Amino acid sequence: MGLSGKLEIEIEVKAPSGKFFHFFTKELHQVQHITDSIHGAEFHEGDEWHTIGSVKSWTYTVDGKVLKCKEKIEAYDEEKKLLTFDLFEGDVTEHYKSFKITLKVNEKEDNNNNGAIAKWIIEYEKVNEGIPDPKGYLEYVTNVTKDADAHLLKA
Repeated sequence: MGLSGKLEIEIEVKAPSGKFFHFFTKELHQVQHITDSIHGAEFHEGDEWHTIGSVKSWTYTVDGKVLKCKEKIEAYDEEKKLLTFDLFEGDVTEHYKSFKITLKVNEKEDNNNNGAIAKWIIEYEKVNEGIPDPKGYLEYVTNVTKDADAHLLKA
């Protein structure tokens, strides 16, 4: 068992792929208001919430624990509907040297603008062998995805 790992999950959403991706790329500051999994977010530095390299701090719950970290957007591709977040500082660094979460939004194969597939990829490097894989983050991204989808369907 190595220190580096990767976890993936695919979640079907009812919102159109473009609308779902847009929420995470242009309305990220709103996510704290639509899910119980996130308790707060604050913009720290950069041009705006949604630009590469801009730093935000987050308070959120994973595995029943309230955690804090800083995050910046590392990669963004509108055409591929791909977004990568780099999590650093705070609680996440107690267990992981590096921690990245990527969102890839794909059209459903039978798509007539009837939803999409949100694929979340969590790539990490543990500080030591005794640290468990961050499987709680799969539940976290699932909860955020479902809450965002429900919010977008109401909008």
